[in-house]
Amino acid sequence: MVKISTPKETSVPSTEISYHERRALDRLIFFSDGVFAIAITLLVLNVALPVTQSAPASTELPTLLATVPRLLGYALSFWVIGAYWMAHQRTFHYIERFDRRLAWLNLFFLLFVALVPFPTAVLTAYGDLVAVILYAATLTIIGLLLEVLWLYASHNHRLVPKKLSAQHIRTTSIRNAVGPLGFLVSIGIAFVSIPAAEVTWVVVFVIGVEQHFWSRWL
Repeated sequence: MVKISTPKETSVPSTEISYHERRALDRLIFFSDGVFAIAITLLVLNVALPVTQSAPASTELPTLLATVPRLLGYALSFWVIGAYWMAHQRTFHYIERFDRRLAWLNLFFLLFVALVPFPTAVLTAYGDLVAVILYAATLTIIGLLLEVLWLYASHNHRLVPKKLSAQHIRTTSIRNAVGPLGFLVSIGIAFVSIPAAEVTWVVVFVIGVEQHFWSRWL
């Protein structure tokens, strides 16, 4: 009796699975970088000269000065998005495996990153309490989603290297939490003083760019 062996078409070598996971993770990162780049580019569309009743005969200083709030809003959001991009890059530096839940969490994160130009436009156009809360809330959600993404990927070393220490996982988690915590605190401060809330955003940004210094104390 001849024994016929059935080929296992569904079996894939572990190296092949690792290759496809790497490809999927690379595509996720490239897509994320593209969304960050587009969000930063869209910010500049909010910077435009005020509409006047009639075209001025020459460039007038008051007209140019009227664009200062929009320029400041552009600069602030540019650096905040840049800081979150660096945090995203730092987070994915330690993620070496891919799954669909990670992709969905990253999509939700990018959903709010792409939204930043809208609350920026509202903030520079009105600057009232509602505008400040909308802006700070959007940036808080972005930071919290990045924190959730990291907690999911690092829990029991689900998607990070097994050799990554618990101390390093905690440090990265704390560093990712600084931004959203600062923006969340600024919402409460805004009810007392809007300028003080805006100063809080600057402090958050300064802390973000000084991550290497702060990580020594975490």
